[in-house]
Amino acid sequence: MMTDVVESSGGPARHADPAGAEPTGVDPTGAAAARTGTGDTVAAERIVAIRERIDEIDRTLIALWQERAALSHEVGVTRMASGGTRLVLSREREILERFRSELGADGTQLALLLLRAGRGPL
Repeated sequence: MMTDVVESSGGPARHADPAGAEPTGVDPTGAAAARTGTGDTVAAERIVAIRERIDEIDRTLIALWQERAALSHEVGVTRMASGGTRLVLSREREILERFRSELGADGTQLALLLLRAGRGPL
C-alpha cells in the first residue's frame, strides 16, 4: 500500500495581517496540507488537478497492461497450438532492448514485468 508523504517544504513564510486574519492563500484548517503536503491553497489546488491527471493516466496504463497481457497470452497459446515453441527469445530480447533504449534500466525492469504478465514466470 502506498501513502503520501508530507514534508516541510521550507518555502517562504506567510504572515497573518495585524487584524489577526489568516494570510491570503493559506488553508487555516490544514486540510489541504494533509492531502497535498502544502498549506498554500493555490498550490494545493494545482496539486489536486495534477493528481487527477495522474490518476487518469494510471487507469489507462492498467487497462493497457491488461490488454497487452491478454494479447501476449493469446500469441503464446496460438503458437503452441500450431506446434511452435512456448517462447521466442529473440522477440523477448527485442522488447527488452526497446524498453531499455527508451527508458534506461527502469525500462528493462518494466519490460521484464510486461513479459512475465503475458507469458507467466519462466
